[in-house]
Amino acid sequence: MDNQSRSSSGSRGGSGGPRGGSGGPRGSRSDHRGGDRNQNGRDGQRRFAPPQRRVCIYCKDKNKVIDYKNGDQLRRYLTDRGKIRPRRKIGTCARHQRELAVAIKRARQLALLPFAPEHVRGMNA
Repeated sequence: MDNQSRSSSGSRGGSGGPRGGSGGPRGSRSDHRGGDRNQNGRDGQRRFAPPQRRVCIYCKDKNKVIDYKNGDQLRRYLTDRGKIRPRRKIGTCARHQRELAVAIKRARQLALLPFAPEHVRGMNA
């Protein structure tokens, strides 16, 4: 009687549903889809690559200086929408990311960098 109560209690292992078979609660899917698959079920592609370790370019090269007057250098750290790119995307350390943010904000005040992208600025005219 214990065996019957365990099998009918709705556990996810075991028979695999009303169709029978094995491979999980929905049954085996290897016969439903075509293509060559490896044992983890993906088509030979890795879902996530290991993260690459980025080194802050300002820490690596001590001669580089963050200057608010150099708009071309600061423009690399803006998105196409005019936002400051996050640290995890550009690879700067926390100290230099803060310096970059201050320099970008100063350059915006002097109209060396845009507050908004060009296609948004043209709508109000």
